[in-house]
Amino acid sequence: MKKLSEIVERAKGVNKKFTVAGAEDSEVLLACEAAKKEGIGQPVLIGSKEKIETLSKELNINIEDYEIIDEAEEVQKCKKAVIEVKEGRASFVMKGLVPTATLLKAVLDSEYGIRGEGLLSHVMVYEIPNYHKLLLLTDGGMNISPTLEEKVQILRNAIKVAKAIEIENPKVACLSAVEVVNPKMPSTVEAAKLKEMNQRGEIEGIVDGPLAFDLAISKEAAIHKGVKSEVAGDADILLVPFIEVGNALGKSFTYFAKARSAGIVVGAKAPIVLVSRADSHEDKFNSIAFACAVSV
Repeated sequence: MKKLSEIVERAKGVNKKFTVAGAEDSEVLLACEAAKKEGIGQPVLIGSKEKIETLSKELNINIEDYEIIDEAEEVQKCKKAVIEVKEGRASFVMKGLVPTATLLKAVLDSEYGIRGEGLLSHVMVYEIPNYHKLLLLTDGGMNISPTLEEKVQILRNAIKVAKAIEIENPKVACLSAVEVVNPKMPSTVEAAKLKEMNQRGEIEGIVDGPLAFDLAISKEAAIHKGVKSEVAGDADILLVPFIEVGNALGKSFTYFAKARSAGIVVGAKAPIVLVSRADSHEDKFNSIAFACAVSV
């Protein structure tokens, strides 16, 4: 896929019900209205009904046929959003105006949560004007300094997401600062181990690393440095060594490269739409479509 619009088209007609924890937010409501109009999803708005109705009037959104669960308390908003999914009345959860930690605590709750068997990880997908296809980035939002074993799970999660949006044999660049293994730089050692695991068939796709960022996205840079790689200049997935790299890289895409994006958390029993509070309603809408496409 080359455009986020292709993900949106894939999600149209799916029309899955999803919950919104903390729907008292104008950008969230605009995204939900767009998803509803496009037949992508049916939002269940959870929050202060009075505030939701007031905002909707200001935005000229008719919410008469919306399902609203009136709840003012943040912990309960998150709990109710997750329970709707756990009990099969909704397919995924969207973070609205609630703290990320509160929502994730509800997702992971042993009694009513939707914890899966593996690790939760964050996957962003970017449409970058000067890159030739969609680019996935993981994990810039969940796992702070993942171990090798955790990186394996993060990578498997991202590959599963890539396949769900029809990237059949994703090319993965395990990022570091250099292309050679340096024992003093653990990210290079772990990248090489991930590549070896891929070659043994333990991880799907085509995995290469360590690769510096320029090699991952530029064939010319790889040629100039004399690096031969199937992934160089054609990466589908960027695996970052730790969260600071993913966070900074993703925001650079958005603010410097004018990228459009969508983001979800995977690894639970259902996707979780989780994007920055500062993101536009367009990016939030794209994220709803992304979650729908992944959960098909």
